[in-house]
Amino acid sequence: MRIIAGQHKGRRLLGPKGTVTRPITDRVKTALFSILGPAVEAAAVVDLFSGTGSLGLEALSRGAASCRFAERDRSALDRLRRNIDAMALADRCTIWRGDVLRLLGRWLAGMDADVDLAFVDPPYLLARQRSAEELTARLFAPLAGRLSPDGTVVFRCESNIALPDAFGPLRVRDRRTYGKMALVFLEHELHE
Repeated sequence: MRIIAGQHKGRRLLGPKGTVTRPITDRVKTALFSILGPAVEAAAVVDLFSGTGSLGLEALSRGAASCRFAERDRSALDRLRRNIDAMALADRCTIWRGDVLRLLGRWLAGMDADVDLAFVDPPYLLARQRSAEELTARLFAPLAGRLSPDGTVVFRCESNIALPDAFGPLRVRDRRTYGKMALVFLEHELHE
């Protein structure tokens, strides 16, 4: 795992131990940030189910203003902290530790600014076992309440999972498939 572009281009990251997290490949990460383009610069980012922080750290390297990482796995959190320290980014990072589905609303309520970009990368099993209604209620509706008017949510899931056209107030703007993985881009329903 490494940073693809920006201030920390080429920096190696500590990857996950075991099978708790699924690192995103360089090819898919490059495609993702190419799609996001200049929206990353100066963005307030949230990286949910962040693992060791690959997406949020990439955003920071590309000029994001700040990133809040949310993870519950202790091993992943330890490696995330070490990656942040190695890149000297602690002043732009906040770590939320705990169950994202249970605590997200509280975490978001404590923020002093809206979210411009959110990465939602839950374990595939979680996304398969939860209904679209539950994911909406526990993830996407709270995010929509704090998402800036031009903000984007990127949902990483299995490519064969059936998804609705909208998760509450967030509608699917685009969906890209990369083998067994899909990136789903969500925005406010009224976004033009």
